[in-house]
Amino acid sequence: MPVFRIHRMKDQPRQSFRFAPHVSGAANVKPKDYEPSDEVVSENEYAAWASMRSSERPLGVGDLLELPTGQLRICKYVGFEEARWIVPEIKIQALEQTSGQTSGQTLDSIEMMPPGPDSAPQTAQA
Repeated sequence: MPVFRIHRMKDQPRQSFRFAPHVSGAANVKPKDYEPSDEVVSENEYAAWASMRSSERPLGVGDLLELPTGQLRICKYVGFEEARWIVPEIKIQALEQTSGQTSGQTLDSIEMMPPGPDSAPQTAQA
């Protein structure tokens, strides 16, 4: 039987998720909105939900079950549906794509650089 890892949705995002309209297709979930929890051994996600229903911390709407293959299933009012992690792109990649060049600087060095002399506002002289 598969071992499902449980990811519990944090309270703040759960409030928004509970009242969001149902959408079809895979749900996009952010890792920052979840906390890793325990594991449950069960035949499928519905059996896992049933076995945890009377536990101290039953699965709630918005919680995730992760299969050993890495697939995610999110608990919704209508049952379990497919989900996938979304991870924001790193800023430096976006900068490189727009400029078409690589300067060799790290993101930390770019953010920490003081403004240069050319960045001062220009005033009109009469």
